[in-house]
Amino acid sequence: MDIRKSEKLFRYLEKIHVRYTELTRLLTLSENLANPKKYRDLSKELSSLKTLDARYGEYKKTFDEFQGAQTLLAGNDDPELKTMAQEELERLGLSLAEQEDEIEVLMVADVDEEKRNVFLEIRAGAGGDEASLFASDLLRMYMRLAERKKWKAEVISTTYSSIGGIKEIILYLQGANVYRQLRFESGVHRVQRVPVTEASGRIHTSTVTVAVLPEVADVEIDINPKDIRIDTYAASGHGGQHVNKTESAIRITHFPSGIVVTCQDEKSQHKNKDKAMKVLKARLFEFEKDRQQQSIAEDRRSQVGMGERAEKIRTYNFPQNRVTDHRINGRNFNVEFIIDGDLQELLDLLFENHTRSLIDEKIKSLIA
Repeated sequence: MDIRKSEKLFRYLEKIHVRYTELTRLLTLSENLANPKKYRDLSKELSSLKTLDARYGEYKKTFDEFQGAQTLLAGNDDPELKTMAQEELERLGLSLAEQEDEIEVLMVADVDEEKRNVFLEIRAGAGGDEASLFASDLLRMYMRLAERKKWKAEVISTTYSSIGGIKEIILYLQGANVYRQLRFESGVHRVQRVPVTEASGRIHTSTVTVAVLPEVADVEIDINPKDIRIDTYAASGHGGQHVNKTESAIRITHFPSGIVVTCQDEKSQHKNKDKAMKVLKARLFEFEKDRQQQSIAEDRRSQVGMGERAEKIRTYNFPQNRVTDHRINGRNFNVEFIIDGDLQELLDLLFENHTRSLIDEKIKSLIA
């Protein structure tokens, strides 16, 4: 084991414990109880530190015992005692290593965010009609995954292509750890196959973009009514047919960011407006995160999960029955299984790679 790293981790947990204790005290003060925003911010910080603080006591006990065994081994000439101290050091070293593995994951995990529900946006990109057909395939893939995970899927808004494919769709997915599972699906998905629209049998390349936006609470995003314009219009459905003669569809424009959200799948204007506002808040939340990430160093921006959506993340090669995720080295997946929603192994690998890169960076900064 790396004793220098263990010492740094212990000091890190000590700081967490001191801050956690201080936050607990601050939350009892009358001036904070009377200030909802201050109380909410303090409570959120306290919640984010809770799991790490819970590990402090056990890690401190093991670390103190490890140091005691080191002292006994160094300051004793009795062969029997030295053997006992050496055995104790080995046992405690293994215990420290196991605890450190768990602590390292907690150091980089955002438990609250990982539990969020998400808005999943699928948009046809390059490739015309074939791109819209592949967007339909990706929709089915995520719906099948939702079935496997027992998530609830609700369509917020849909725009169809002229041949029945999907130009754009927004899904609202609710369930256990939805954002943790889907966060790395954001990006450009490329397909290589012979389209049903291709008479000559030529392999065609098309793209579809996917965005995964975590749902945010009303208190996290405050929208000034003066910053938005809400327009109503008649909803249209598959093939351009009118599904609603009343102006139930909603379009919300947010002027400061330029974000535009539409929703038309509900017959009720009120329901469409509520859904559109939820999507807008999720996009603004992501918009702000992206702005912050733009200031991060180039090497960090290139890592998984840093919001580089313009980059191709995955290729679905149907002729070779192969799915390649370009963030995972040396692994390919069966295209039929993946398209049928059997994504768990791939999602787990993406999460593990991302977590490991964050841990390495965090540990490097601690022991620098």
